[in-house]
Amino acid sequence: MTARKHVEHCMGTVFSFDLREPYPEDGALEEAVHRLHRVDATFSTYRPDSDISRLARGEVTVGDCAPEVGEILALCERLTEETGGCFSAYPGGTLDPSGAVKGWAIERADGILRAAGSLNHHINGGGDIRLAGGPEPGRPWRVGIADPLRPGAVATVIAGRDMAVATSGTAERGAHILDPRTGRPAAGGLASVTVVGPSLTLADAYATAAFVMGEAAHDWIEGLPGYEAYAIGLDGRTWTTPGLRADDPARPSTGSARPARSSAASGGSSRSSAGARGPSRSSAGSGGPAQPSARSGRSTMSTSSAMDSATRWGRNG
Repeated sequence: MTARKHVEHCMGTVFSFDLREPYPEDGALEEAVHRLHRVDATFSTYRPDSDISRLARGEVTVGDCAPEVGEILALCERLTEETGGCFSAYPGGTLDPSGAVKGWAIERADGILRAAGSLNHHINGGGDIRLAGGPEPGRPWRVGIADPLRPGAVATVIAGRDMAVATSGTAERGAHILDPRTGRPAAGGLASVTVVGPSLTLADAYATAAFVMGEAAHDWIEGLPGYEAYAIGLDGRTWTTPGLRADDPARPSTGSARPARSSAASGGSSRSSAGARGPSRSSAGSGGPAQPSARSGRSTMSTSSAMDSATRWGRNG
């Protein structure tokens, strides 16, 4: 299937669109890009005239802002409660809901393309990814997750259809994620966390919260219906939740046993049923993705070779 691609600079990062047949109606891609810029103008903490900046300074009320501001702030309140304070619209003590905005904006762009007839597309915004269909009949999208401990290398490849993939970590911007409970950089012992599930809005926020939680995130994410995770510790050790099996990425599959944490040197992951599941949590969105699969272990693929075999995104949240 012939690909139509577009790259757009927005929100201080790069958004990449990869559209496959059937393509959306004329003008849909332009509308999706325009929506991203409108979200940036509303929520950017770097623009003094944005609604969120004016709200933070107390110049306006939520009612004076675009309707989306109230929607995002309500979502952030819900996420703060759901994550035990590991996610917040005030991560450093001042209003900054950025952790929920990018994934939410990409889902709106995805909705515009789907409504215009697009069945197979890939949208990546700085490591937050929304997948629809596949790149060609019978083949899933393949997403390479960057290794935060080895620049230019790919840690694992996640394959699937109709799903969201979000990664939070240190690969691109260093220790930039704040723990809202302390107002200081998160010190949970993780280098990156990738969350896969049906909603990019939630996967993005869950990845940020999981990074703050550290090792405790494994059981927490395991209790989120429809969501799976892959994490890399600062010591190089990795873990996955049961539904993200270390298997051939071309064959989406699920696992029935919880994998034990594996070392980077082993290049694999043994499985163990030890450990209790975390408390069940509800999630927004209906349905779920085709069950994703991942090739676990730390790949030694170079950046260029990874681009040949997988779409090398999933860098940072």
